[in-house]
Amino acid sequence: MNTAVQIQEVRIKNISVTEDTITAQLIDGRIISVPLAWSWRLAEATPKQRANWRIIGDGHGVHWPDIDEDISAEGMLYGIPAPRPRMAAKFNLRSKKKKTPVNKGMQRIANKAGSL
Repeated sequence: MNTAVQIQEVRIKNISVTEDTITAQLIDGRIISVPLAWSWRLAEATPKQRANWRIIGDGHGVHWPDIDEDISAEGMLYGIPAPRPRMAAKFNLRSKKKKTPVNKGMQRIANKAGSL
């Protein structure tokens, strides 16, 4: 017996973002939902920014231009959360604090002859 499985491309027809989920309606009628926390950029975005999206790649993904976020249909389907950059989390790049120079506490010491 020959049973062939035809794999269809996963393509997005429509998307919605709520306070806690990202929901995609696929062109084949399926609906998939993932936690909003899987996209840290969308989680930190305003409702207005979340509402400004466009389908890209003939339905293979969605782009939010206001926050420069892209999510693929396959990533949602297979459960692949967006990684948060390590540098942003480690150094909090959003902070505009002035940093104290490393050598600020150092003083020049005169040598025996009195010169620096």
